[in-house]
Amino acid sequence: MPDNYGGGAVNSMIGRSIFVWMLIILVEMLHGIARTRFLEPHVGDRKARQLGVITGSLLIFILSLLLVPWIDAGSAGQLLFVGLLWAILTVAFELIFGRYVAHFSWERLLSDYNLKGGGLMPLGLLSMILSPWLASLLREV
Repeated sequence: MPDNYGGGAVNSMIGRSIFVWMLIILVEMLHGIARTRFLEPHVGDRKARQLGVITGSLLIFILSLLLVPWIDAGSAGQLLFVGLLWAILTVAFELIFGRYVAHFSWERLLSDYNLKGGGLMPLGLLSMILSPWLASLLREV
């Protein structure tokens, strides 16, 4: 049956977005290992995690610059959807992996999301949501 409503293109965009997200998670895991090994001993855990949000956001933006054309999102709304999808998958991954693989306490995991307590993850997630759209804008310049 022909796909008259464009769902095939949307499904392809979602599939590619999830593939790019898996690449983002791989890069972020390597980034986290490097942060823990090289930065944390010098500045401490909390400061290293805060700096990690900034450098991680930059890495995600670079990946967005490189891969947004391949995702083939056709509008600003779709690009923002891609970023939101990445953010939702990231939170789910971080909570599941952090709790059940890395065995972090819920308190430790949620501290990264507490802006008043110095957690910068909400800003990192906002950056992630906006990265595909901003990368697309920058590529048009």
